[in-house]
Amino acid sequence: MEAADLVFCGVGGQGVLLASEVVAEVALGAGLDVKKSEVHGMAQRGGSVFSHVRFGRVVYSPVIPLGKANFLVAFEELEALRYAPYASLRARILVNTLKVNPITVLSGQGKYPQDPLGMLRERFFHVEAVDALALAEGAGSPKVLNSVMLGLLSRYLSFPLELWMEVLAKRVPFKARDINVKAFGLGRATFS
Repeated sequence: MEAADLVFCGVGGQGVLLASEVVAEVALGAGLDVKKSEVHGMAQRGGSVFSHVRFGRVVYSPVIPLGKANFLVAFEELEALRYAPYASLRARILVNTLKVNPITVLSGQGKYPQDPLGMLRERFFHVEAVDALALAEGAGSPKVLNSVMLGLLSRYLSFPLELWMEVLAKRVPFKARDINVKAFGLGRATFS
């Protein structure tokens, strides 16, 4: 893959930023120019978190214009809807089927949408939903949900598997390496 614009989104504590860092480092390792931008927000309190990753031969800005992202990697359904305006109509939308009530819903000031996946499918051509939390738990820990999502994404980016493994091994703590590799493999095998 010569160039791509990716938006990662989720809630604090899901590993959204680590996932975007892994992709950026993989693209850099493949010899591409990479730019990355992120917003932590209320990450430690379960708030919205997102990151833009852009790679190609030459990339001038880290920020993806609305409607231009090739990929939206969402770790939670409502966050997928929140950041969907960044995705092009032909973008590949990868969504974890987890629903986390934001503070507005918990406080009674808002309602969680009835069918976020259905709303996405009405607008976009390529929406893939996966229970990444169940796959992460199958790998041994719900904390490796981000590695499941990375494995799923890796099927659509033409970087060598060895490069993914090298970067993943470098970015996760040594004691969690095996479980992250297993989670990545489960995500990569999804939809095959």
